[in-house]
Amino acid sequence: MKSRFAIIAAVAVSSGLLAAQEQKPVPKDSVRVSIPGCTKGYIFTAGRRTADQPGSVDIPEGMHLRMNGPKKMMTEIKAHEGSMIEITGLMKKGQYGPDGVGIGGGVRITPGQTSTGGSMPGVTMTRQIVIDVEGWRQAVGECPSR
Repeated sequence: MKSRFAIIAAVAVSSGLLAAQEQKPVPKDSVRVSIPGCTKGYIFTAGRRTADQPGSVDIPEGMHLRMNGPKKMMTEIKAHEGSMIEITGLMKKGQYGPDGVGIGGGVRITPGQTSTGGSMPGVTMTRQIVIDVEGWRQAVGECPSR
């Protein structure tokens, strides 16, 4: 009788672990991405992709992303600050594409500020790119030191 209970308990625990590993469905306006890079606080800086860690989307090296996630996970990520990690999460479609028109050699022409008609300078609006972090793992490589 005890062995039957142990088997039932083991099956229940293992099925619970499998359910916990399933990823939630991706909303239609979002995409799941995996990006190698480094963190500082809640800011993730995309790193150079290597042949063995290509990432899943074309985020340029050096792009900054604002990370959102459960407090426990963010604490774990913060403990690895200064080490190369790879994060996986959801981003809204289209928010990570570069602004402007590429003319080659890494140069882009972007829209400038509009004239306000007065002596006050125009307000520069920068896009804050956000990723909802679902998971992370240690990656090979080193973060650049400042």
